[in-house]
Amino acid sequence: MISKTRKAARSIAVAFAATAAITFVMPTGNAFAIDHVECRGGENFLKIWSHSGGSQSVDCYANKGRTNFGGWWVDRISTGNNDLIYYDANGDSVKINRWTDITFPNRPPKVNSIEIL
Repeated sequence: MISKTRKAARSIAVAFAATAAITFVMPTGNAFAIDHVECRGGENFLKIWSHSGGSQSVDCYANKGRTNFGGWWVDRISTGNNDLIYYDANGDSVKINRWTDITFPNRPPKVNSIEIL
C-alpha cells in the first residue's frame, strides 16, 4: 500500500513539474486591446472629432484593437501613427493610413466601430 501511495505521489509531482515547466517556457503572446485615452498635445494617438444629437466630442485612442463608436457622425480623423479601419452605418469599411488628417465637411460618415491595425 505504501508503494502505491508513493507511486501516485511521484506521478502527481512529475505532472505538476511538467505543467510548471511548460508554463514558464512557453512564450506569451502580445495582448492587444484598443484604449480610449486622454488627448494630449505631441502624442501620435488616433484622434476623432465627432457629433451626435447636438453633442460634440473629441476622442483619442491607442493600441491595436476594435471598439464600438456608437453611430456618431465623424467630422475629422487624424490617424497619428495608427492605421485605421472605420465601419460605417452603411456596412462599409474604410481604411485610412497612418499620418493622415482627413475632414468630412459635407457628408460625414456615421461610424459604428473603429479598428486600429
